[in-house]
Amino acid sequence: MLFDGVCNLCNGSVLFIVARDPEAYFRFAPLQSETGRRLLVESGLIDSPSDSIVLIQDGQGFTRSRAALEIVRRLRFPWSLFYALILIPPFLRDKGYDLIARNRYRWFGKRDVCMTPTPELRSRFLE
Repeated sequence: MLFDGVCNLCNGSVLFIVARDPEAYFRFAPLQSETGRRLLVESGLIDSPSDSIVLIQDGQGFTRSRAALEIVRRLRFPWSLFYALILIPPFLRDKGYDLIARNRYRWFGKRDVCMTPTPELRSRFLE
């Protein structure tokens, strides 16, 4: 999962996912990192919106609301139930996603530098 490393909401989301991903399925990298940029290029998502989380899974890339839904799908119950929102048409889901993405710094704040994982989380981050 690639995320905006300076966004407080995005960093909080990473911690939320880690706590609800007991099998440690997800690995993380900031979009701003060398690894993040390389993965975007390799997956053909180099032109993906910079305000979107990106999930690369089994060689397929997902962005915006679809990425979020694919993530919750793998989290433990009850969070996996949110995958049912996939039934909402993408143009509607993405409108909601875009509203939050556009306002995330104003509503949740921004860091000066990308998140530095704690020693316990370091193994979950891609180098």
